[in-house]
Amino acid sequence: MDYLNLTVELVTGFILLFIIVKILGRKIINQITPFTFIAAIVLGELLGNALYNDGIGVKSILFSMVLWAAMLLFVEILGQKFLRLRLVFEGKPAVLIHNGVINREQLKKNRMNLNQLQSLLRQSETFSIREVAYCYLEANGSISIMKKSNYQKTTQEDFQFPQKEVHVPVTIIRDGELLKDELRDLGKSEEWLQKQLEMHHVNDSRDVFIAEWLEGDGLFVQTFSE
Repeated sequence: MDYLNLTVELVTGFILLFIIVKILGRKIINQITPFTFIAAIVLGELLGNALYNDGIGVKSILFSMVLWAAMLLFVEILGQKFLRLRLVFEGKPAVLIHNGVINREQLKKNRMNLNQLQSLLRQSETFSIREVAYCYLEANGSISIMKKSNYQKTTQEDFQFPQKEVHVPVTIIRDGELLKDELRDLGKSEEWLQKQLEMHHVNDSRDVFIAEWLEGDGLFVQTFSE
């Protein structure tokens, strides 16, 4: 291996990569959209493959990276000037929960299920769907949450309220299927659950999209018809 040529290529690639990131901005680093995520990977692959390919010189590295950066910059400029193209390149947020009701059509459209939604909510320090007024799935795959007013951050210390025991919500029906293990862990019977459902004007658990129990707050139910 010619270490002198490799050194020149590494230094050239390093400087060029630094300049490209500065020109393209932080979007290429934060990977705001799936497009910028893939673009960042390809940019790194172009440099990495070129460096360790003996048949590729500095000129080829310069050409490939500059051309790729120029195309990315061109797409960014188009997206800034034309709203319709921006929607094509970046997409728009999907409303997964609207006014406290899960939008099942949007879940299907974005190929998500309840487990994945609940996981994303927990990662955002939201352990119960009943807390959420609106939930948006952003273009980069993260979620943005607006909680219901009574679940927004409390000022318990300011009011000097005594601390209360914290309970974790438990999903006992998901997609019309009764989760017997979770129900058993709660120490509840199916007869008890049936009575709870009847209080919500539901006769059959198979009609329930999601049912969640929270100690002290009762049962949260959303049916397939909602």
